[in-house]
Amino acid sequence: MPFTNIVELQGVSKSYHRGKQLVPVLDNISFAIARGEFLALMGPSGSGKSTLLNLIAGIDKPDRGTILVNGTDITALSETGLASWRSASVGFIFQFYNLIPVLTAAENVELPLLLTGLSRRKRKEHIETVLSLVNLSDRMDHYPSELSGGQQQRVAIARAMIADPDILVADEPTGDLDRVSAGEILSLMERLVTDFGKTIIMVTHDPKSAEKAGRVVHLEKGELVTTVPPAAHTS
Repeated sequence: MPFTNIVELQGVSKSYHRGKQLVPVLDNISFAIARGEFLALMGPSGSGKSTLLNLIAGIDKPDRGTILVNGTDITALSETGLASWRSASVGFIFQFYNLIPVLTAAENVELPLLLTGLSRRKRKEHIETVLSLVNLSDRMDHYPSELSGGQQQRVAIARAMIADPDILVADEPTGDLDRVSAGEILSLMERLVTDFGKTIIMVTHDPKSAEKAGRVVHLEKGELVTTVPPAAHTS
């Protein structure tokens, strides 16, 4: 039976060393994210948003606390186990796309599948499916330099979707885009949630972007200060 909450954080704290000084970033964070939810993480610079996103995505580990994703305690996994879990369970969407310039759109999207045992024919089928989903079937053979910023981000979203992950994590996905392109990307992300049941966790500074999310979580100085329920933040 699937878990109602796809992510559960229990007493999560994280600090970093800056020289000899220990700098706290997150302090005793506890909250849950429902399956199929579009969640926005907001807060001033240095509030711990990206650190929290990285912990949920298994890029980093907390000092204390537990993080359950789809029933798996990722804080208990080894580095090898965590890498394997990430490749199967998390899709990443970055502000600056992180596409490889010498690869075509299709080749960039294919990259996560090269770690699987899928045949070349099956990989091609998957690539065609996700590029069609983001309306870039006619740009498969184009290189990143031949695409607009919005198109590059759609390639990045297709790459994030290619392995059918449990969650998509997006760090300022519209931060490098003009308003029109940003709106198209946010509408696409909404569609991934409503039509395909994906769970998206998005860090953003932009209130307009946050309006697209079903819930907004605010962090300040490493603490959870407010959680805005669906629709309330748009009123």
